[in-house]
Amino acid sequence: MAIALVTGGSRGIGRATALLLAQEGYTVAVNYQQNLHAAQEVVNLITQAGGKAFVLQADISDENQVVEMFTAIDLHDEPLAALVNNAGILFTQCTVENLTAERINRVLSTNVTGHFLCCREAVKRMALKNDGNGGAIVNVSSVASRLGSPGNTLIMRHRKGD
Repeated sequence: MAIALVTGGSRGIGRATALLLAQEGYTVAVNYQQNLHAAQEVVNLITQAGGKAFVLQADISDENQVVEMFTAIDLHDEPLAALVNNAGILFTQCTVENLTAERINRVLSTNVTGHFLCCREAVKRMALKNDGNGGAIVNVSSVASRLGSPGNTLIMRHRKGD
C-alpha cells in the first residue's frame, strides 16, 4: 500500500485517525512530540490488528525536525500517500492583556507554520510533477475556531486563518 503520516498521532483525534487509516490498509507513521509511550501504544494496536506502523518523533514547529521526519519516511519502501496535519497546541486560557509574544509565537509556529512545513515536505514527495503518485493532505482544525470561548483568542484566530 502506501504510508499515511499522522502528526500528533499518539492521542485523541490523531490516534483515532491513525487506527482508521491502518484499517484502510495504510502503513501509518505515528508522529509524536513528547510521549513515546502513547505513540508506541498506537503502533502496537495497529500491528496487533495485522497492520503496519512506526513512530516518528518530531516537533513540527522546528523546520529541521520536520525535514528529518520526512527523510525518515523516505527510507521506507512504500511511498507517502497521505498527510494528516493534526498536531497542535493550546495553552491554558488567558486573556488578551496577558498574552506574551513568546506564547503567541509558540502557538503560531506549531499550529500554522508547522502545518505548512509538513505540507511542503509532503507535496515534494506526493505531487505528480515531482514524480510522486499523488496523495491527500488533511488539515485538522479545532472546533474552538468556530465556536470560541473566553480566553481562547489565539486558537480562534489562527485555526481559521484570519
